[in-house]
Amino acid sequence: MLLSAHESVKRLAKRDFPGRPATLINTRVGTSQAPPERCLMTRDTPVARETAMRNKVEKSDAEWRAQLTPEQYRVTREKGTEPPFSGDYQVSNDHGIYHCVCCQAPLFENEHKFDAGCGWPSFDRPLGVHAVEEHVDDSHGMQRTEVVCAHCNAHLGHVFPDGPPETTGLRYCINSVSLSFHDGE
Repeated sequence: MLLSAHESVKRLAKRDFPGRPATLINTRVGTSQAPPERCLMTRDTPVARETAMRNKVEKSDAEWRAQLTPEQYRVTREKGTEPPFSGDYQVSNDHGIYHCVCCQAPLFENEHKFDAGCGWPSFDRPLGVHAVEEHVDDSHGMQRTEVVCAHCNAHLGHVFPDGPPETTGLRYCINSVSLSFHDGE
């Protein structure tokens, strides 16, 4: 089941954080209930939507295996998770963009990264509305919201409604092996 970012996160937030103010879980762009700085994504345009749909990357398993390391393949193509505190990308002041390791699509800006103490890179929002897609994940006996690359369907991680309340209130918990950092972008 494919849910909008707003609906999937809002559903989880209401269930897991019932006392949290509605403005922190209402992330729809253009609504009066959430100020623009708390909007989840801000680059929703007809051109962006059309480009995202037109540029889907499709490869065979053999092609993905040849391109990726065994760990990158396990995490991105088989929906694995790297052990906490095992990856790269500590919080830094470097300016740049994190790209999908599979298709090199831009996904997250370094300026939206924060230290959540969870052992994985955490961001309060993706780069744009069409950078990632979110799906309900009922694996491991719990319901979570999976985050995948919108261009190649690579598994990136999960989004949780326990991020910084002064921004979006969201925590995109992303496997570092699914990312490549492009410094200076």
